[in-house]
Amino acid sequence: MNSNKEEEDMNPNNVVPPKPQFRALRAQEMSDGKVEFRMVYVPRHRYAPLKKAWVEIYTPIYEEMKVDICMNLRAQKVELKTRTDTPYITNLQKCADFVQAFVLGFDAIDAIALLRLDELYVESFEIKDVRRLSGPQQLSRAIGRLAGKGGKNKFEIENYTKTRIVVADQKIHILGSFANIKIARSSLCRSILASPAAKIRAKLRAL
Repeated sequence: MNSNKEEEDMNPNNVVPPKPQFRALRAQEMSDGKVEFRMVYVPRHRYAPLKKAWVEIYTPIYEEMKVDICMNLRAQKVELKTRTDTPYITNLQKCADFVQAFVLGFDAIDAIALLRLDELYVESFEIKDVRRLSGPQQLSRAIGRLAGKGGKNKFEIENYTKTRIVVADQKIHILGSFANIKIARSSLCRSILASPAAKIRAKLRAL
């Protein structure tokens, strides 16, 4: 009781003091000074595109995200690690997701959105997860329906859903927000199941 009375005497108007303002912890401080690492495996067929686009990948990671990056040719991996001036520990995972998206086949100019926006993801699935294929002929037909003439079907789905799609053999990778990926995946599945392109387009317009 006495303590409450003393507090009232010290603060007669019951004014709530402002919240203390603390600066954000740096990556090194959050990890108790330990250096955090991430590694992304690079298949051999992606070496040439990675070498060609290395400046586009290296510059935002090193200069903007403050994360060290190097290519380990012996281990066939891109290695990433935090620095003393890395502002946020989440930057390391964002950089790893960015490199992984490029390795999956996305253009660097599209994959870089993973560094700048928080609610973007990459989702992957295989054609055989949607439909059982009896041979290579059925697989080529399914891929042909996905792409359309000159890639028209794929581009239309990308434009309607604001996503980016990569078809790599039997695997399909989608880059976008959670809700948009769901719509794009549904449209791609309909295409694999031989639904007419006009019907898929009408469904997208309605959505």
